[in-house]
Amino acid sequence: MPSLPNSDELIFFVNGRKVIEKNADPEVNLLFYLRKILRLPGTKYGCGGGGCGACTVMVSRYDPETKKIHHYPVTACLVPICSLYGAAVTTVEGVGSIKTRIHPVQERLAKCHGTQCGFCSPGMVMSIYTLLRNHPEPTLDQITEALGGNLCRCTGYRPIVESGKTFSVESTVCQVKGSGKCCMDQEERFFMTRQEQICTKLYNEEEFQPLDPSQEPIFPPELIRMAEDPNKRMLTFLGERTTWITPVTLNDLLELKAKFPKAPLVMGNTAVGPSIKFTDEFHPVFISPLRLPELHFVDTTDDGVTIGAGYSLAQLNDALHFTVSEQPKEKTKTYRALLKHLRTLAGAQIRNMATLGGHVVSRPNFSDLNPILAAGNAVINLISKEGERQIPLDGHFLERSPEANLKPEEIVLSVYIPHSTPWHFVSGLRQAQRQENAFAIVNAGMSVKFEDGTARIKDLHMFYGSVGPTVVSAAHTCQQLIGRRWDDPMLGDACRWVLEEIYIPPAAEGGMVEYRRTLIISLLFKFYLKVRRGLNKMDPQKFPDIPENFTSALEDFPIETPQGIQMFQCVDPKQPPQDPVGHPVMHQSAIKHATGEAVFVDDMPPVAQELFLAVVTSTRAHAKIISIDASEALALPGVVDVITAEDVPGDNNHNGEVLYAQNEVICVGQIVCAVAADTYARAREAAKKVKIAYEDIEPRIITIEQALEHNSFLSVEKKIEQGNVEQAFKYVDQIIEGEVHVEGQEHFYMETQTFLAIPKEEDKEMVLHLGTQYPTHVQEFVAAALNVPRSRIVCHMKRAGGAFGGKVTKPALLGAVAAVAANKIGRPIRFVLEREDDMLITAGRHPLLARYKIGFMNNGVVKAADVEFYINGGCTPDESELVLEFVVLKSENAYYIPNFRCRGRPCKTNLPSNTAFRGFGFPQATVVVEAYITAVASQCDLPPEEVREINMYKRISKTAYKQTFNPEPLRRCWKECLEKSSFYARKLAAEEFNKKNYWKKRGLAVVPMKFTIGMPMTYYNQAAALVHIYLDGSVLVIHGGCEMGQGLYTKMIQVASRELNIPQSYIHLSETSTFTVPNAIFTAGSMGTDINGKAVQNACQILMARLQPVIRKNPQGSWEDWIAKAFEESISLSTTGYFKGYQTNMDWEKEEGNAFPYYVYGASCSEVEVDCLTGAHKLLRTDIFVDAAFSINPALDIGQIEGAFIQGMGLYTIEELKYSPEGVLYSRSPDDYKIPTVTEIPEEFYVTLVRSQNPIAIYSSKGLGEAGMFLGSSVLFAIYDAVTAARRERGLTKTFTLSSPATPELIRMTCVDQFTDMIPRDDPSTFTPWSIHVS
Repeated sequence: MPSLPNSDELIFFVNGRKVIEKNADPEVNLLFYLRKILRLPGTKYGCGGGGCGACTVMVSRYDPETKKIHHYPVTACLVPICSLYGAAVTTVEGVGSIKTRIHPVQERLAKCHGTQCGFCSPGMVMSIYTLLRNHPEPTLDQITEALGGNLCRCTGYRPIVESGKTFSVESTVCQVKGSGKCCMDQEERFFMTRQEQICTKLYNEEEFQPLDPSQEPIFPPELIRMAEDPNKRMLTFLGERTTWITPVTLNDLLELKAKFPKAPLVMGNTAVGPSIKFTDEFHPVFISPLRLPELHFVDTTDDGVTIGAGYSLAQLNDALHFTVSEQPKEKTKTYRALLKHLRTLAGAQIRNMATLGGHVVSRPNFSDLNPILAAGNAVINLISKEGERQIPLDGHFLERSPEANLKPEEIVLSVYIPHSTPWHFVSGLRQAQRQENAFAIVNAGMSVKFEDGTARIKDLHMFYGSVGPTVVSAAHTCQQLIGRRWDDPMLGDACRWVLEEIYIPPAAEGGMVEYRRTLIISLLFKFYLKVRRGLNKMDPQKFPDIPENFTSALEDFPIETPQGIQMFQCVDPKQPPQDPVGHPVMHQSAIKHATGEAVFVDDMPPVAQELFLAVVTSTRAHAKIISIDASEALALPGVVDVITAEDVPGDNNHNGEVLYAQNEVICVGQIVCAVAADTYARAREAAKKVKIAYEDIEPRIITIEQALEHNSFLSVEKKIEQGNVEQAFKYVDQIIEGEVHVEGQEHFYMETQTFLAIPKEEDKEMVLHLGTQYPTHVQEFVAAALNVPRSRIVCHMKRAGGAFGGKVTKPALLGAVAAVAANKIGRPIRFVLEREDDMLITAGRHPLLARYKIGFMNNGVVKAADVEFYINGGCTPDESELVLEFVVLKSENAYYIPNFRCRGRPCKTNLPSNTAFRGFGFPQATVVVEAYITAVASQCDLPPEEVREINMYKRISKTAYKQTFNPEPLRRCWKECLEKSSFYARKLAAEEFNKKNYWKKRGLAVVPMKFTIGMPMTYYNQAAALVHIYLDGSVLVIHGGCEMGQGLYTKMIQVASRELNIPQSYIHLSETSTFTVPNAIFTAGSMGTDINGKAVQNACQILMARLQPVIRKNPQGSWEDWIAKAFEESISLSTTGYFKGYQTNMDWEKEEGNAFPYYVYGASCSEVEVDCLTGAHKLLRTDIFVDAAFSINPALDIGQIEGAFIQGMGLYTIEELKYSPEGVLYSRSPDDYKIPTVTEIPEEFYVTLVRSQNPIAIYSSKGLGEAGMFLGSSVLFAIYDAVTAARRERGLTKTFTLSSPATPELIRMTCVDQFTDMIPRDDPSTFTPWSIHVS
C-alpha cells in the first residue's frame, strides 16, 4: 500500500498487539490484512461474501458513553480495515495456541470430534468464543443462534453444537420430550439381550479444562484512552483508488455528505461490500461515521420507540427484547414481529455488522424488516445541513418513488416505531429455502386496524418482499377492503385482488413464479387466521375462533437445539490398554484445526517472486472463439503475463480434458486464458479486462432431454439383466410407469481448489502443493502438459479442507493450468479459486433422469422392473462413464426382483463436466428404486415399509450381476431401526396428528441400504506404504492415501500403533506425496482405510518380523533398546508395505462379475413435519443404523455417517442448482446455494453402529465414508409421506412422484389446495423461463 500525503495512521489492535498502518487502503478487507499482511492464516477464506462464517473473528470496542466493552463476531471478508480504528480484533490465534496454551473452546471442539477437515473450525471457535465472552454460561438457544452464520460441510453440526453445550448450565442429559425420562432407559432391554456392551460416550468430559472468564486477555487500555479523548479529529485514509473519511461529529458527517453526495455511508459494509465485490461497483469516496452517539441510542416514549440508525441489527434485537419485556403485550405487536424475523435474518456475524439505518435505506427487495416496519407505520428521521425532516417508511419509500426518497445529502438519523394498539394487528411472514441465513423467497409485513370493538377494517397494509425489483405495497387491494368485515368472503376477494395487483411475470428473475404467486396468498391466509385468532382472544363471544384443525398454521417451526445419542460397541476389556484400535480416538489434527495452526495450501508463507493467477472463463455454452484481446489486461500495473492454449508445451487436451480452450468453447465456465500478476486483486482486475469475441455454434445442449433428442452421449449403453422381463410383465396384476428427476449437487467443500506451483531451476522439475484426493492424477496431467517425464513432477498433499469427490479429477486439470503458467513465466504461481469460480468451473454431482416400468402383484410383490437411467455428464468424459456403471450396478439397492433389467448412458451436454461426488451415483440411482417401491405401495394401498420388507433380500443370494452376498446384517439393521425408533407407535401418533391438523402434516419413512464399496477393477484397489523407524524409536508412516477430514491419518496411526505395539505418540504422519509413495490410487470409494491400512499393516509386520530375533534375545527390553540393537546388527529399519487390492471384476459383455469386495448395510428412519401452506419442513427425528462390522474408530466413523447423512439430506431437500436456459449457472455462492445449517439437522439424532463380521478387511472393519449419504433420502420419503397425507385429505389419491430435491417450492406446489388453484398460470410456450432443471 503506497504512502500518500496527508493519509492518517490507522491504529487498532490484533490479539493484544498494536497495529499502526501508515498506508491504510479502503479497498483492503480485514481477512486479506490478517492473512497476507500480518501473516495470521488461521482465519480462513470460504466465500468472500459473509455467507459461510469461515473468516469469523471477534471485534471489541469500548463505548465511552456506557463505559462498557462490546464484543461481537464479524466476518472478516466484509470488514474494511479502515473501519477498525480504535477497535481490538481477536483471531483464532489470539484465543489459544499449541505453542502457548489452548483455550477450553478449542479443546472441547476438538475432543467432542467437532472438526473433520478443520477448515471451518477457526470460524466455529470464534463464534462460540465470542458468545462466551458475552455470556460465560450460555443457554442452549444462544449456542444454536451463535452458530447460525457458520457453515460446515463435514460434521453435520451435532458434535460442534455439543462442544458448545458443554459450557451451558442447562441440563445436558437428553430427555425424551416431556417425559423427563432418559431415552436410554426404555432401550435397556434391547441391550441386555446382546453379549457385547454398548457404549455411548465418544469423549471424556472429565478431561476438559474449566472455562475461567477471568483469564481472558484484557481490552487494551490505550484504546480506552483513545475512545475517551475529547479532542478526537476527523480521519482520512487515502488508498490507491479510493478515499475513506471517518467523521467524529455529526456536523462533520453532514458537511461531508453535502460535499460528497454520492459517497456511500459505510457502517457494517454488508450491503456496500458485496456489491463492490460481486457487481464491480466503484466508489471513489467512503464516509464512515465512527460511533457517533447521535446515531447510537434508544428512546422510549408513551407512543413508541426511536432507535438510532447506527444500531446494529443485533443491538436492535436487544433493544426490542427489552421493550417487549417492559411493555404490555398489546403495545408490542410490531416489535414481536420484527424479533421473529431478526432471529433468522442472516447469521449472528452479519446481524452484528449490519445497521438499522443501512438496512432501511438500502431497501433490498428481499428485506425481512422493512415490510414489517412499513406495516407498523414506522417513520424515518432524516438530517442534513439544511435541517431535520421525517418521511414515512411506507410503500412510496420502499418502492423508491422519487418524491419519497432521501435527498443525496441526507442521512438517516433514526427510525421511530410506534406502539401497536389493542385493535391493531401486525405480523411478519416469510418463507425461504432454509430456515435461517437465507434470503426469503417471499416475505411480507401486514397490519390491520379495526374500528374499536368490531371486526370492520379501518386501516390495512400489506407489503411483500422478493416479488419484484423492490418491496411492493398492495395498496390498491387494501384500499378496496376498508370497511369490510374480517371474514371468509373478504379473504376470497383479498386473495383475488392482491394477485391482480402484484403480478410476477412468468420469466421473472429468480424463477419459482407459480410458487411465489401461491406464497403471496398463502401468507395472506396465515395473516387472516392470526388476526381471527387475535379477535377471538379479545372477545370470544363476539368473534368466533378459527377451526381447531387450523391452529397449527399460525406457528412457524421452532428452532430447537439438536440433541442425540451415538451408540457403538465397547472395546473388549481383554484388549491391551495401549492398543488404540476400536477406541474413539480424536482426529490427529483436531487441536491444530481448532487453533488455526493446521496449515492448508494457501496458509503456506509466500515463496520468493510468486505470482497470483486469475482465470478468464467462457460466457457461452457452445461457441467458436473469434479472438482473444488481452492488451488492456497486460497494460495494467503488476500484470506479468496472460497464458493461453498456445503456451502449453505438451498436451493441452489430455484424455479428452481440455486445459485452455482452443478455437472453441464447449461450456460456460470453461477456462479460456489466465492472468498472472503480482497481487491477487490485480490478477482478478486484469482478468475482467480480457476481451473475447465469440460466434455461437449449434446445437447448444443443456438438459438430458436435449441430449436424448440430439443423440449426444459420452459412452455406449451399459446394461445388466436377469430373468425374462418381457415375459414377466404378462403375468402381473398391475404395471406402473414413471419418471424420476434427481438434480445435481455442488460439493461446497469449505476450502476452494488451491494450488502452489513452484518451477525448479534444473531438469524441468516442478513441485506442486495442493489439496487433492489423487496426487498421481495431478502428476500425470502436469507431466503431460509440460511434456516431461512424471519423475520430474512432485505433488505434495498434506490435507484438504473437504473434498467429497470434487478433488479427485478436477485438481489435475487446474493444477496443470497453474503449472503451465509457472513454466511459461519461470516463477512460482499461487492459484486459489474464488468460491463463485470454483462452483462454476468444477461442477458437481451428476443430475439423473430415470424412466421405470414396474410389474407387481396386488400383495406388493414386485415381479419385474425395467429401468433406464440417463445422467448429465457435461462437456468432457471426466468420470461420467464410471459413475453410470455404478448407477447401473447399484440400481437394485436392497431388493430382490426376479426379472430385472437396468440400462443407462451418460449424456454429453454443454455444461461444465460433472464429476465424482460422495456416493458416486448411488444416492441418485437408489432414490429412484425407493421412489418406485413407494409407488407400488401406493397402488396396492399398502404402507411403503411393508412393501420394502416383502421385496427385500432375505437369505444368501446373488445380485442381478451374479455376485453372492449374505443380507443378514441388512435384515438386522432394518429390524433394529423399526424397533428402536418406535416406528409403528410414532406412525400412529403422526396419523393422529394429521387428523387434527389440516395445514401441517407429519410423515415418517424408513429406508434400507445395501451400499457398495471400492471399485470393480482390482488394480484400483491397490495401495502402498513406507514406514521408517528412527534410532530414537520414533516412527514415520507414509502412505498413498489423502487426508480430507475423514480421519485417515488418525486410523493409520491406530493401525501402526497396534502392529508395532508402541504408543500412538511415537508415530508421526506428515503428508502424502508422489515423491515418497508413487502411483498411489485415489482416496475415494470409501476405501481409504481399507487399502492403505492393509499396506501400513504389511510394512509394520515386515519390520516386526525383522525385529523378532532381537526381541527374542531380550524380551524384557524396551522398544528403544530393540531399535538400537537392530541398528547395531545392521537390520534395515525401513520398508515399503503393499496391498495388492481386493480381487474384483466386472464383465459388461456377460453382465456379471464380483464387482465389489463387500457391502455396507444400513437403515434410517426420519420423521418430518411439513407446512402445507408454505412448503417448509422440519426434521424432527432421525435414527440411523449402519453395519460397521468392527469400527477401528467409532468417533470418526459416526462423524462420517452423520456428516454424509446431512449432506445427503441437503441433496434431497434444499440444495438446488439453478441454470439459465443458455447453460449459465446462477447458483455460485452461499447466497444462492443453500447447504444445511445447524437449524436443518434433526432435533433428535440417534446413530447406532451395528456389529458384524467382515474378515476380508483390516481388523474386520468396513469403509463408512459414503454410506450415510443415501440414508438422507429417508427425509425425502418422510416428506413424501406427509405430502401424501395432505393430498389424501384434499381428495387427491392418485400416485404421484416426488422428484429430488424436495424444495419448499416442490412441497408447496404438490400440496394442491384452493390457493394453488387460484393463481394465474402461464402457457409454457409463450415465454422463456429464468431457470431450468438440467436432469
